Amino acid sequence: MGFVDATKSFFARYTDFSGRSSRSEYWWAFLAIMIGYLIIGLLSGLLGETVGSIIIGIALLAILLPSIAIAIRRLHDTDRSGWWYLLSLVPLVSLVLLFFYCQKGTDGPNRFGPDPLGSDTSVFN
Repeated sequence: MGFVDATKSFFARYTDFSGRSSRSEYWWAFLAIMIGYLIIGLLSGLLGETVGSIIIGIALLAILLPSIAIAIRRLHDTDRSGWWYLLSLVPLVSLVLLFFYCQKGTDGPNRFGPDPLGSDTSVFN
């Protein structure tokens, strides 16, 4: 999945906490978010402190739910429950999530759905 497809999928599956997301979908969406924050940060610097703070606050609220959703779908791809996401609340221990996000997803379907890369290695073909 490329940058544009991942960004579209990120916003299309805004509140979809079920299913799976591939590594490429997660990291391309992450890059899109970082580029967006960079642009918003530059604009807010030009517009002043008050207006900039409001713009950044709105952007953070707009991106919060889809960011959690894609992180949970990424955990599902590695055959882990979305409850693992709660580790993000614990400093330093949350680095475990980075390891999980970088891992290759399970081949074929798992308990959270079909393989997002389409490789079906099930014995029921």
